[in-house]
Amino acid sequence: MARPETDSSPASLAGHRFRVRDHYEVGREKIREFARAVQNHHPAHHRDDAAGALGHSRIIAPPTFASVIGASAITTLFDTVLTDYDLSQVLQTDQVFEIYRPIAAGDQIRSEIAIESIRRFGDNDFLVVRFALSNQHGDIAMVGSTTIARRNAAADVDLTTVIDNIMMQGLPAAVASETGEHAHNRTLAPLGVGPLAEPNEADIATVHTLPTFDELTLGDQLPGGRFRLARGDLANYAGVSGDANPIHFSDYAAQLVGLPTVVAHGMLTMGLAGGYLSSWLGDPTAVRKFSARFAGLVPVAADVASTVEFTGRIKSLDPATRTATIVLGGTSAGRKVFGRALAEVRLR
Repeated sequence: MARPETDSSPASLAGHRFRVRDHYEVGREKIREFARAVQNHHPAHHRDDAAGALGHSRIIAPPTFASVIGASAITTLFDTVLTDYDLSQVLQTDQVFEIYRPIAAGDQIRSEIAIESIRRFGDNDFLVVRFALSNQHGDIAMVGSTTIARRNAAADVDLTTVIDNIMMQGLPAAVASETGEHAHNRTLAPLGVGPLAEPNEADIATVHTLPTFDELTLGDQLPGGRFRLARGDLANYAGVSGDANPIHFSDYAAQLVGLPTVVAHGMLTMGLAGGYLSSWLGDPTAVRKFSARFAGLVPVAADVASTVEFTGRIKSLDPATRTATIVLGGTSAGRKVFGRALAEVRLR
């Protein structure tokens, strides 16, 4: 099936959706590697017996693990459909996960993605890409969205060449040289214009949270959390997650785009926040929805680790569903990491 018949502007692709042709098979070691990369030490991400104590037969993935699967799908979208955009020169501004079922080792995940909107504000394009991940049983495990910003400036040929020489050279030459319809058809199946499939209501599994709903009151503060990030953490996360943007490991690349030094991935800081939340809950599957707007960068020097600190506050409580909405705060060196971060969690 050919690429959608549209005019040549990226905005004309808004509304189109696609299915990634191949599935993503979730590996036990990949879950463990990702959990270590985001410093999430909850035992259910590392040991079957700990996952079993929460009612799961295999180790389960951390709340933001879907970013690995989604990043692969979105990279494919940029490589084959949104070819006017260079992934090395875009910035993620928002991320939303709505979790219906946990992702576990051995799952075969199918991905659908939709270009929800492409809008121009001033000198920037803002792209909203939605995704739906379903397991081998056809049940949707997660839906979510990513917002990406790109500055509309004429490409500097020298900068493009420099970035190309720094970026990971991971694709086989035969694949990397493919462009247009052939590459598109190898990886994505166009599904036309329309919304993604709606998830069925998840089976409401029992949660085993440490705090109970009845213990909480509006305004309660969660204990603070503190994480250290060194250059090694950034390099490790880049490899585990597949986010190889060189501003996260190359001072030269960071300075070329106006940054003072290498900065942490936004999704790495969100992953740390997910671990902070899981530690307080005691059951990572209690997270029903998790969203963040990235407001600030976390610079990481070559010789000194940076620190990211998290706080949480109970914003609202729903006795009918025994759920709580938590406002999460993150700071590094006194600067806010999130403009807004919210988690909706279920409690016993």
